[in-house]
Amino acid sequence: MSGEILFWSLLLSQFLLGLAMVAATYRMIRGPRAQDRILGLDAFYVAAMLMLVLFGIRMGTSVYFEAALVIGILGFVGTVALAKFLMRGEVIE
Repeated sequence: MSGEILFWSLLLSQFLLGLAMVAATYRMIRGPRAQDRILGLDAFYVAAMLMLVLFGIRMGTSVYFEAALVIGILGFVGTVALAKFLMRGEVIE
């Protein structure tokens, strides 16, 4: 019984994260300002990272967790660099 609940919970979570990724993609493409596009990119990589964690739970392997960690680190650095570029016009001072 609990295995079935876990299966449907993971499936529903993956579906909702897929919708969040579509919405973030829409914001990245149609964002009226550059700040909106960066926010869309930030939401997209967070949803992708969580999607990988859900795949890892479903498959029972830790490879997906490590990939999610790498995506989280690179996404954070990318978002900070883009935000700094928008604020000051340069990334490295």
